[in-house]
Amino acid sequence: MITLTKEDKDKIRVFAGTSSEKLAEKIVKYLDMDLSAAEIVKFADGETFAKAKQSVRGCKVFIVQSTSKPVNESLMELLVFIDAIKRSSAKEIIAVIPYYGYARQDRKASPREPITSKLVANLLTVAGATRVITMDLHARQIQGFFDIPVDHMEALPILAKHFIKYGFSPEDAVVVSPDVGGVKRARGLANWLHTPLAIIDKRRAKANVSEVMNIIGDVKGKKAILIDDMIDTAGTICNAAQALIDKGALEVYGCATHAVFSDPAVERLKNSAFTEIVVTDTIQLPEDKKFDKLKILTTSKMFAEIITRIATNNPISGLFEMPVDDGNDD
Repeated sequence: MITLTKEDKDKIRVFAGTSSEKLAEKIVKYLDMDLSAAEIVKFADGETFAKAKQSVRGCKVFIVQSTSKPVNESLMELLVFIDAIKRSSAKEIIAVIPYYGYARQDRKASPREPITSKLVANLLTVAGATRVITMDLHARQIQGFFDIPVDHMEALPILAKHFIKYGFSPEDAVVVSPDVGGVKRARGLANWLHTPLAIIDKRRAKANVSEVMNIIGDVKGKKAILIDDMIDTAGTICNAAQALIDKGALEVYGCATHAVFSDPAVERLKNSAFTEIVVTDTIQLPEDKKFDKLKILTTSKMFAEIITRIATNNPISGLFEMPVDDGNDD
């Protein structure tokens, strides 16, 4: 990992939004810095106020904030904070958005629908962001919605490292994509673990409701690992897990980057066929959404590395070409 000199540290500021305080604290620990002081309050009518409590003039400013639940408040807080920093003469404003909300509405699937992932990109740019760092967008082409640089990180090395410790072999394990759209992600994990790949063909009747139709690939007598970009209400992934058990899988593990966990996800996952659910800390989970089967891996070292490279004007392409030591020493 590239280290920051005292001179480098003097030229950057790292702030935390209220939705990502714990992750931001872990990031600055790797950077050997303190979080920059900020004041973020809600007025009685719900309006957001944000300001930096130290000078940012001429600095590269990193604002860590996932646009997670409450999505609209988290997004508005980020926009207000960016505006405050822009008006404080910062040199650059980098929005570090571990979980990019509104990403699922990335196209018009039927007439008169919005494309909110593009709308949010416009809002961030107009507010004053000069760069965005994010992780596992719902669709990679969302990067093209921005007119500013976007650094798109992947949690795959972090998830893969966790499962490598189990010593799965090609004979006893299989990686499963819960739908056709996630095949590339599943193939990536399968390559890491040197296991075969299976695909679940599903039909979705309406939003957040799916029905498993068919399993393409051999799962009988194997330990199956289901991988997705996010777990929202958990209906899809729990149905998929049960289908795999019904088809003869010995155990089913689930993994995803973003633990959205909208109700009734936690209850579904607790009572599901899963042996273990593995997620990352891109979304800060309250204690009442944690349970015995859940394992949370940190993304902090990966974000710290990219912040360091941007701060020191070093290339970041290496982060996309090779695995990063992610700090998850299970």
